[in-house]
Amino acid sequence: MAHRAILAGVSLGRGVPVAVMGALNVSPESFHAGSVHTEGDELLAAALAMVDAGAALIDVGARSTAPYGATAIGAEDERDRLARAVEVLATKVPVPISADTAHPGPARAALDAGARVINDVSGLRNPAVAALIRERGAGAILMASPKDSPSRLGPVESVKGLLREALERSRIAGIADRHIVLDPGIGFFRGEEMAWDEWDAAVLAGLAELEALGRPLCIGVSRKSFLGAITGRARTEDRLAGSVAATSVAVFNGAALVRTHDVAETLDAVRVAERIRRAGGTL
Repeated sequence: MAHRAILAGVSLGRGVPVAVMGALNVSPESFHAGSVHTEGDELLAAALAMVDAGAALIDVGARSTAPYGATAIGAEDERDRLARAVEVLATKVPVPISADTAHPGPARAALDAGARVINDVSGLRNPAVAALIRERGAGAILMASPKDSPSRLGPVESVKGLLREALERSRIAGIADRHIVLDPGIGFFRGEEMAWDEWDAAVLAGLAELEALGRPLCIGVSRKSFLGAITGRARTEDRLAGSVAATSVAVFNGAALVRTHDVAETLDAVRVAERIRRAGGTL
């Protein structure tokens, strides 16, 4: 299998350096307040700072996708927020913009405004989103989205099956594999019989098995709740060290793209983990 992808011109996968994607939000309800920038000038400054720190892509979200809390907003609000944000960034930021959405209206608006990647936490469960990605020739990050009932499988087996389903949906829609990256959904499996921090730790430990799907892996661990559960740090502001540690493990185990709120610190961790992995002959 190829294990290589190109997202809006950014090469990912085996044989190329791990890339870092900066995460920004225009949704005040997002779980990490430090990622929220609702004003245009502030958003642009934050994005440019991430690029200066080494981000290869910028991912913008307009609706919180955290699987807990009262964070839902309407599709029209998400569309308007996302379109405004992408318009601010697309012509002024020298790296591709990714839109973090699973809904066709916001996805279309983001692509119209200049986004070149769709980061879909539902794994293309909406065929209209898949059709948009194919029609526009966009890149896609497809997440393993939990089902309504707990899995009867272990964490890695369950995530692998969900990612396989997402990849099959992309192929049915006519999206080329070379434009697809897969995300195992760290932090999203809150309804399983296993505690979510145990689940996420098991998935990170088993990333090599997910590589068998043949697509590069995107990992988002930045400041997430499983780190708080492990370290006892309830505030997202206090989880940077845990995020860096989890990033290092993810890269050592095969991650090709890391989504983060903290680009400079994360990129240092990525490069160290890459060097150690290379020394072991596994890159």
